[in-house]
Amino acid sequence: SKFVERGVARRFVEAEIAVAFLGGFSAPILSFAFLSPRWFHPVFYGLVFATGTLVGLEIPLLLRLMRRAVAFKDLVAQVLTFDYLGALAASLLFPLVFVPRLGLFRTSLLFGLLNVAVAVATVRIFRREIGPPAGLYAKAAIVGVLLVGAYASADRLSDMAEEQQYADEVLFAKSSPYQRVVLTRNKAGFQLFLNGHLQFSSVDEYRYHEALVHPAFGVVPGARRVAVLGGGDGLAVREVLRHPSVESVTLVDLDPMVTRLARENPLFVELNGGSLRSPKVTVVNDDAMKWLEEGKDLFDLVFVDFPDPNSFAVGKLYTRRFYGLLKRRLAPDGAFAVQSTSPLFARKSFWIIDRTIGASGFTTRPYHVAVPSFGEWGFVLAAPRPFEPPTRLIAGLRFLSDETLPALFSFGPDMARWEEAPVNRLHDQALVRTYESEWRRFE
Repeated sequence: SKFVERGVARRFVEAEIAVAFLGGFSAPILSFAFLSPRWFHPVFYGLVFATGTLVGLEIPLLLRLMRRAVAFKDLVAQVLTFDYLGALAASLLFPLVFVPRLGLFRTSLLFGLLNVAVAVATVRIFRREIGPPAGLYAKAAIVGVLLVGAYASADRLSDMAEEQQYADEVLFAKSSPYQRVVLTRNKAGFQLFLNGHLQFSSVDEYRYHEALVHPAFGVVPGARRVAVLGGGDGLAVREVLRHPSVESVTLVDLDPMVTRLARENPLFVELNGGSLRSPKVTVVNDDAMKWLEEGKDLFDLVFVDFPDPNSFAVGKLYTRRFYGLLKRRLAPDGAFAVQSTSPLFARKSFWIIDRTIGASGFTTRPYHVAVPSFGEWGFVLAAPRPFEPPTRLIAGLRFLSDETLPALFSFGPDMARWEEAPVNRLHDQALVRTYESEWRRFE
């Protein structure tokens, strides 16, 4: 800002207009840039740097504009107060109010329009310092028209981005307060994506869900009370209900949109066998960590089917704190199984999960299966007592059998245990950092 010698008011207005353009179009730009792993990070950091620089200009320029009208101590107090209050309001309204109702594209464009309004208001307030305002009005009008046009076409822009991102026909695409939910279909079947990450393909999901659920029943064959954390698609619940001993299943999933799809969408209902409609099943839409902490019921088996730890928000569900809470809700002779990313593509991350569960007071038996849509995939079976890997399964499964079960618990040299694996803690989530570095190799 010190290099702005003249026309301070005009530079302030131009900075507002530039922020309106870059900030308003940031979400669409990043969505299209996300299609290319090579370009996403340069575009992302470029937008952050440019927007941050422009926003950083605002306060020093505004202080210089108002210094003749307000005493210095009052000027600094008022400007910083309104700046902090505005930042607080925007940071709360953007994710918690507008995005769930308008979607990410429209919210971004709406905030851009607010900056245009600020620019126009500034021209009117400082018209003496600015001089002829026609040029600034024209710039604000051009950016405003572009933002309004994009706002009106937000659905089409979102569809275009998703059509490029997903190779198959998009059947359903909607943002919940928690994530972007997309359903696609091809000739072989349909797929569910959450925030752009594949959750399952109907072609081979049975391999994943049989592996997640049935080995644990080999450890606790008479399990009656079962909890499923995550897995709002109802596919793990479908496998749980195959066991006649099960009397009740509590499904805890954060997002009501996913559980509603699983209960009502014909494709889901056909695939999960209407599992979420079963009178044995209770659906709880809540944060799993909060639910574990507040509840008191004990369960014979718990299945943890969260997305991979690709952020600190998800990574907290793979910490020693989380497994400690889970232990309080597990019957003394109970067990649980956790999906644990790929021991082949993210070997260190897999063994961090196993190490963290072991450090939480459990005996662990890690295992893995091949799922074509994901590759080699890993799980950890754990119990608060010593136990041997299961040897018997129920009959009639599509993938697993008593003969193939022992091979799941054998790891080759390329997936061998990482002896230096740290414990993933709530205040130091080594797992998230490791996971990001390992999967980045495949971008």
